[in-house]
Amino acid sequence: MTNSFGSIKPLIWHGDAQTGWLEMLDQTQLPTTQTSVHCRSTEGVYDAIKMLRVRGAPNAADFLSELTKQANWLNSSRPTAVNLSWGLARLTRLASSMPISLLPSDRRNQLLAEAHSIALEDAAMCQAMAQHGLAQIPQDAGILTHCNTGILATAGEGTALAVIYAAHRAKKNIQVFADETRPLLQGSRLTAWELQQAGVPVTLLCDNMAAMVMRQGKIQAVLVGADRIATNGDTANKIGTYSVAVLAKFHNVPFHVVAPTSSFDLGIKDGTQIPIEERSPEEIICGFGKATAPPHVNVYNPAFDVTPAELISSIITEAGIIQPVTSENIRKTLGERWKPGL
Repeated sequence: MTNSFGSIKPLIWHGDAQTGWLEMLDQTQLPTTQTSVHCRSTEGVYDAIKMLRVRGAPNAADFLSELTKQANWLNSSRPTAVNLSWGLARLTRLASSMPISLLPSDRRNQLLAEAHSIALEDAAMCQAMAQHGLAQIPQDAGILTHCNTGILATAGEGTALAVIYAAHRAKKNIQVFADETRPLLQGSRLTAWELQQAGVPVTLLCDNMAAMVMRQGKIQAVLVGADRIATNGDTANKIGTYSVAVLAKFHNVPFHVVAPTSSFDLGIKDGTQIPIEERSPEEIICGFGKATAPPHVNVYNPAFDVTPAELISSIITEAGIIQPVTSENIRKTLGERWKPGL
């Protein structure tokens, strides 16, 4: 279960299902230091997901009960992002389908094999999204992106960044503008670093500069990812995305969401039902160890916001492009994947 692009290897599984462990590139240390975190327990994985270091002999009945409990706990680490719960649900469904007579070691082996399959499928979905999205990128385009949606966030080349990589390889002469993405600076620490590693031209912006570069005509497309998409197309993504969408609408710049079909939550009608994770005030008061606000000041720190479907020009998935973004077009594109309430 390894994803790599050049020298970047965010995830490496070592060993077998019984004694193996997960090595994660610690993304909180980028771009200055490349160091790894070694996770040998679910507690270690939970901490890595919660702290954004990565961007996730009982009998048969007890095995399934414990697996479900651990899956629910891991899912609570990031309540807004639906892909984590999708993957965990897939593993728990597999476990529940196993015969009672199966040995615990065989259960673990099958679950590890399924995890590897999910990673391979995710990489293939990234490639498909890149190919679909390539047609949406004009020649000589300035592309604005927000947060990190590349190899550091997926098992392949990413969602929005996969499209950017494809446009770069196709020699479309693109120029990427990366928002810094306050308060944890995923855009400056991760996206700008990742694009530099790939040789893609990138210019870093403070979040409040997006309007200026759009007004100056430097942006011809906005590409962002998604953490959860409602059945009507309302999309939750990193905080600040909604602001970028409003600006893009005002300046007549196409705003594209790039996300796999697993990002759709078909059990919710619209964005008002998407749970929004709120993170620690310390990320704003004392970000990266330096006090930047008065101590004990009231802080509101939502990690995500919701962009209404009417502001989205298209949603680019591995199954095709949804344009315009309507419930009907989402249903057509997802096809058999469309199972509201599941």
